[in-house]
Amino acid sequence: MFGEFTPFDLTVGPDEVPIHGVRGGDGPPVLLLHGFPQTHAMWAPVAEDLARDHTVVCTDLRGYGRSGRPASGDDHAGYAFRAMAADQVEVMSRLGHDVFAVIGHDRGARVTHRMLLDRPERVTRAALLDILPTAYVYAHVDRALATAYYHWFFFIQPEDLPERLIACDPVGYLHSLLGGWGSGLDAHPVEALASYERAFADPAARHAMMEDYRAGATIDLEHDAASAADGRRITAPTLVLWGAAGVVGANAESPLDVWRREAADPDLVTGEAVAGAGHFLVDERPADTLAALRAFLHR
Repeated sequence: MFGEFTPFDLTVGPDEVPIHGVRGGDGPPVLLLHGFPQTHAMWAPVAEDLARDHTVVCTDLRGYGRSGRPASGDDHAGYAFRAMAADQVEVMSRLGHDVFAVIGHDRGARVTHRMLLDRPERVTRAALLDILPTAYVYAHVDRALATAYYHWFFFIQPEDLPERLIACDPVGYLHSLLGGWGSGLDAHPVEALASYERAFADPAARHAMMEDYRAGATIDLEHDAASAADGRRITAPTLVLWGAAGVVGANAESPLDVWRREAADPDLVTGEAVAGAGHFLVDERPADTLAALRAFLHR
């Protein structure tokens, strides 16, 4: 899927988490972070093109794909976006990149948001694909959002209720997610889909993904509240992309307006809807998404 890219495995952080990834190309570094329920394989449709003039690094987040699955702790801090962001900053350091651009989709975009707040000196620019801020989502839940994002509330139930229910048919449940958020299952490349299926078939991986969401509803909100109280804001140029046919696109408030409130200067945040796309922009509209990312990275 990644042509001439080279795979790597690095052990990072005080909890010594193995992080798997691939890298390729030459030029300014850019880190690509996937979301749920995917792996770094989601970037295959755009990574080789970006590598024509960038050093491209694609990783599996802790708990996902072929990366490690550390203990979460009683407060779920092991899967907080802060911990995930710290992993990725260290990976880039170990690969020789002191500063870099970041492009994140879904949970990877939430990791990117936390990185922008915790380590702003490391991020030159960032792209957030098809998300609204975590705290905003929880503060604006209505029937439509709860219906579309039902998994947010299912996954955060106490261990191991969702784990046991999903174990009845994990691959079937995975397909319902990948094929139900604005796209059909066939939008996902065959090799990438196989990667997602292998990961989701692992009970430890499924548990880690549940812990990601449990952290999102608890300790991540605490981190967000503390950052807001400290006056931390996005200070890097940031691109916001969302699917015109997805849940984010149907939000009553423009995603651009929401994200501009998160920035020190609203003019730092630009973006657009990707026509014809639901949630999985890279899979559904790779050419349009790539064009928007390229224009932003070269701006």
